Amino acid sequence: QVQLVESGGGLVQPGGSLRLSCAASGMISSIYRMGWYRQAPGKQRELVATITSDGMTNYADSVKGRFTISRANARNTVLLQMNSLKPEDTAVYYCYVRTTSAEYWGQGTQVTVSS
Repeated sequence: QVQLVESGGGLVQPGGSLRLSCAASGMISSIYRMGWYRQAPGKQRELVATITSDGMTNYADSVKGRFTISRANARNTVLLQMNSLKPEDTAVYYCYVRTTSAEYWGQGTQVTVSS
């Protein structure tokens, strides 16, 4: 089992920045991919970015060049640095973890980009 605790969401003006953090505990040695998805009202959940245990990253086209995903704290924490935020980035952001046997989701954190 893996437990996830997210933090860092909030309200920011267009062009601003936020950093999301997701700390994993439990069977973290079995994690091979961590990442973030988001879901805006009335839309399906979509990939934002992922990072593998050996550091390979993958980004949605809509966030490339603006968002950066990384791992910290002996790789049990995944960070999402979000710069140049746009109103269309407004969504609930979910932390995602994939282990060798299962996948886990965080509770979600709201990001609102508005003036």
